[in-house]
Amino acid sequence: MSAQHVFDTAPLGSLIRFSDGAPRPPARFTRKLADWVNRNGAGRLMRKSPGVDRGSSGYPASFALHLGSYGSNGTIVLVVTRHFLVTSSLHFEIAEMPLPGSVRVLTAFGDGDELRHLAPDMASAQAWLAAHQYSNARFDLVPDLEQGRAA
Repeated sequence: MSAQHVFDTAPLGSLIRFSDGAPRPPARFTRKLADWVNRNGAGRLMRKSPGVDRGSSGYPASFALHLGSYGSNGTIVLVVTRHFLVTSSLHFEIAEMPLPGSVRVLTAFGDGDELRHLAPDMASAQAWLAAHQYSNARFDLVPDLEQGRAA
């Protein structure tokens, strides 16, 4: 599917895979492998940003994927995020949607929301927020779309 389709249909917290369609090179080709890894991977959808139209110039809509957090002894020192324009030529797929009843911890970002954490239940979300201290955070219960109600 296209990046535009991901932007239009995937909810925050979805696991998104991206690929250029090329086969993975052998490990002995370290530069080719590093380039391939840069164009093929997966991440959790954490933010959607609408496009900007400024008369003769503009900027297309985009979304951001959280690829990983790195640190030691419970302290995160590096958060890796990758941004994609909806005009990207890569192939995308929604590998996993957030489960009904799970809770998203969101903060305001520009005109939208940014996912900070996806918890399996409200108690876990509250415990995570107590440990991570984000100002203006709020909880969003993932609805059960098949039942048409919040789980």
